[in-house]
Parts: sequence; structure tokens; C-alpha cells
Amino acid sequence: MSSGAAIAGSDGRRRCPWCGDDPLYVAYHDEEWGVPVHDDRRLFEKLILEGAQAGLSWITVLRRRDGYRRAFEGFDRDRIAAWGEAEIAARLADPGIIRNRLKVESAVTNARAWREHFRGDGELTEFLWSFVDGEPVVNRPRTMADLAAETPASRAMSKALKRRGFRFVGPTICHAFMQSMGLVNDHLADCFRYAELIGGR
Repeated sequence: MSSGAAIAGSDGRRRCPWCGDDPLYVAYHDEEWGVPVHDDRRLFEKLILEGAQAGLSWITVLRRRDGYRRAFEGFDRDRIAAWGEAEIAARLADPGIIRNRLKVESAVTNARAWREHFRGDGELTEFLWSFVDGEPVVNRPRTMADLAAETPASRAMSKALKRRGFRFVGPTICHAFMQSMGLVNDHLADCFRYAELIGGR
């Protein structure tokens, strides 16, 4: 990752340098990253995908996101929670996802933990957002070097999720999740999205 400030793209807009010039990555940065999400299924999907990213780059997972959505049945909690060895084996043979047994199995474990601990609609969302008191934390990083890999809030979220049986939810994974799902605004201060998100867009 670059340690510099936001950089101007071909359209003249200044962006966080981590998205580079890959069109898929730029679109993700411009349209998704840091936008507050209050939807159980979308939050669960991102938690699983952040876990899948462990040891890899996000673009590797992003390029396979459609494959994950297909293979993981739209991240339907109850369907994934019902998977047995046959369903897991089928995913491990699917070239559209990252075929790591521990990561696939963790999705099943996490779906079951969600079902056990957050049964009602919106309960998972409320729980995850409780670590920022229900409102996005607005930071003002000037360069990539100003960004933390984890925070007290992400450590607390990680501990609470693990206590409820979730896997692949370490503090760094939780912080990346919080940044991407808008619990934290970590766009660089001179990135055009920083001001847009502050303005509620």
C-alpha cells in the first residue's frame, strides 16, 4: 500500500491510493467502501468475505465476489447454516471462490452463530453497529500511514464475535469490515469520497 495522500485519477478526482486504477477497484472505492450499511445479509456477506481475504489482497476477493454470491446462495443465513460435508466439498471444487477449507467451514460456523445469537431481523446489524454507538466514526487521515490496522473498537468487536462462536473475525479483519461497511469513515481527508460521506451522500 502506498503511504501517500490521495491521488488524482484520469477523471481528475482525488482518491485513496489503495484502489489504484483498476476499474473494478475504483468503482468499489467510489460506490461502496465506507458507505454505511444497515442490512443483516450484506453485513454478514462482508464479514465472510473479509475473512476470505485473510492473507490475500482485497482485489483478489473482489474479483470473485459474484462467484461467492452464487456459491454461497446469496449469503442466505439459514441455507449456509444447513450445509453439511457434501455442500462444503462442492464449494471446495468451485473455481469461482477461494478454495480454502477453513474459510469455507467458517462461513457455516458463522451462519450458525448468527442464527443462534441474533435471531430477529436487524439484530445482527444492531449488534455490529453498537461498537460505534450506532453512528459512523469519522476519522481524518491525511495519508495511508495514518490508518490503523486495528482499533479498540475492532478489538472489542472481535472479542465479542469470537465469544459467540464466530471464526475468522480477528481485530484486523473486524477493522477492515468496519471501514468498508461505513462504521468508520477512513477515506483520506483529501479523497473526494470523504467529503461526500460526511455530507450524507
